Amino acid sequence: MRLIDIHSHGGGGHAFGESVEGTLAALKAHQATGTSQMVASLVTEPLDAMVERVAVVREAMAQDPDLLGIHLEGPFLAPSRKGAHPPHALIEPTPDAVSRLLDAAEGTIRQITMAPELPGALAAIERFASEDVVVAVGHTECTAAQAKAAFDAGARLITHAYNAMPPISGRAPGPLGAALADERVFIEVIADGFHVAPESIALLFAAAPGRVVLMTDAMAAAASSEGTYMLGELEVTVADGKALLTGTDTLAGSTLVLSHALEVCEQMGLPREAVVEAATVTPLRALEACGWSAPA
Repeated sequence: MRLIDIHSHGGGGHAFGESVEGTLAALKAHQATGTSQMVASLVTEPLDAMVERVAVVREAMAQDPDLLGIHLEGPFLAPSRKGAHPPHALIEPTPDAVSRLLDAAEGTIRQITMAPELPGALAAIERFASEDVVVAVGHTECTAAQAKAAFDAGARLITHAYNAMPPISGRAPGPLGAALADERVFIEVIADGFHVAPESIALLFAAAPGRVVLMTDAMAAAASSEGTYMLGELEVTVADGKALLTGTDTLAGSTLVLSHALEVCEQMGLPREAVVEAATVTPLRALEACGWSAPA
């Protein structure tokens, strides 16, 4: 069983992008818990810093093919839904900013999280999708209509469903409601017992069979000890398995590993076959939604 985590920021005491050695160590820490392959997620920082971290992960990828690519969680996020991302580094997806990231990555970006209501976002989504990058709608205030416009422009994923987005309601289904109704779109969820209630996770599996992606959103404390860490520019305190921005109640990633996410879902009573699919086959299908092919 090849578990594939397409959204993780680090583990084993290391953050992806901190250094080549640290990036490889984070991968190995997750592999020791049962994960086979990973996409290295980078949090929002000033564009120059993100470009530098992209170069680090590219070099690590050249040394270990189990790093499948890069996920940029930002910098094109809604300030009101920033979560654990520094507000001063959030920017609009201008053509120049998009080009800088694509040029720096040289084909290694697998997905990017973006708020589709930002000025220029739909054009940016089309550009990323044309470069085989899966755009994930997330950290957003968008309406269902705006999310649908993003899906029509080429977005094919929802970043950590329920978190950092408007909730589903009767007259305002929001981005998650739009994704549930659109069979083109895959849906990430963090099954760690903190981010999403069991009933809400079960709803995703029932409403979007074959489209749910289990991922971890793990930060450096995963497969490591509790204490104080840095997530990009921000300090995170990890205690009792929960990662919070220091001095706040804002979740800052997780300490989850993918094998434990499977256990959480099975303990909820979800069918094992569906749960395994969400951590093996479906993540690759999500990454391949815009034309990229996984190495044989």
